[in-house]
Amino acid sequence: MSGLGLILSGGGARGAYEVGVLEYIFNEFGDVAGKAPRVDLISGTSVGAVNGAFAASMIHDLPGGVRHLVSVWTGLELAHVLGFGLRQAAGLYRVLLGGSGEARGVFDPSRLSALVGKNVHWRDLRRNIRTGRLKALTVSTTHVGTGQPVIFVDSAPGVGIPKSLGLHALVRRAKIGQHHVLASAAIPLIFPPVEIGDEIHCDGGLRLNTPMGPSIHLGMNKLLVIGLSTPDVAGRRAVIDGKYPGATYMLGKVLNAFLLDHVNTDLLEVQRINDFLRDGVRAYGPEFLDRLNEAAKARGALAPRRLVSSLVLRPSTDIGQVAAEYLASHRVRFGRALGRAFISLLDVGGSGEADLASYLLFDGGFAQTLIEMGRRDAHARRGEIEAFLFEDPDAILSTTKTVETQAHSVSKPPE
Repeated sequence: MSGLGLILSGGGARGAYEVGVLEYIFNEFGDVAGKAPRVDLISGTSVGAVNGAFAASMIHDLPGGVRHLVSVWTGLELAHVLGFGLRQAAGLYRVLLGGSGEARGVFDPSRLSALVGKNVHWRDLRRNIRTGRLKALTVSTTHVGTGQPVIFVDSAPGVGIPKSLGLHALVRRAKIGQHHVLASAAIPLIFPPVEIGDEIHCDGGLRLNTPMGPSIHLGMNKLLVIGLSTPDVAGRRAVIDGKYPGATYMLGKVLNAFLLDHVNTDLLEVQRINDFLRDGVRAYGPEFLDRLNEAAKARGALAPRRLVSSLVLRPSTDIGQVAAEYLASHRVRFGRALGRAFISLLDVGGSGEADLASYLLFDGGFAQTLIEMGRRDAHARRGEIEAFLFEDPDAILSTTKTVETQAHSVSKPPE
């Protein structure tokens, strides 16, 4: 099995950026006769699981589906996603201390649940997977009891799933539904964890925020990765001299550390394996790969060793800064006075960043800002995207042509 895997990262309200990138790609190239890109597998975490489930349900008309997803995001108000009133205020102590009864988060998850339930076409999703229009959908969560990442795989008939993905990740076959997606999007403390069977799960981004591994192990040879973090700029000061960060600022940075994992490590691993395969073919001839795959098949490997090309698209501007600018110039609507007071705490002012707000700012105007950024960033790399989508990666091996893994959005490899 081979094909294109679409990888969607987690990041709360930042997920509107993913929608902008998707709208540009699938409408720009979908209008070119005979060149509409086909997505074979979708892997999502957190808000990427929400966007991914919607895309999976519309895989038969992805350009039209993404246009509808844009309208959903731009029509949001905070009250559509974040339920916060007297009951939530009175129960904040249970968020910190726990207790019996239902799980609690700062916000009531029922509104997010209703939003996901209404806009993801679950019957179409089942039909698309059952008929093989989509080879697989994967959703990543974090098992609360053990801290292990869990990858739920919903695959078409005849598509096998790997027993493991390394990194102590658990792989489970499932008919992915609303509860899997909500568990993947349950940012700790912000939303309560979600029960799947007799287990409790929360945001998959804690361990696997950009889930490239499932696509590789399920046989994809192209990975289109949309990230939600911005490469660090050397020398940038986090706060203004004389200003000290408060709790909301620090919580935003903690979420960055957990949820916006750098894709550099995964990209370097892909490149290392590509180099190994190329070196083997150069040294031993084309039969090197055949013999390698025969040995892998004998031990039960599902996907053959192959070259994997990847293209990573990430924001050109730090979304935390965009959120701070938006809060400074726009009045954000929220239903109740308590909720408005809570949201007002998210803007940390003098630092020029509002990272925590950028995860929670489910506001149509803010979403429109990020969607437009996604379109611009994708347009700026139009040539790369077109070459990546429509060139045959299998030809790379037969011609021994060197094609580097695309990682132009990465400022530098990790230390």
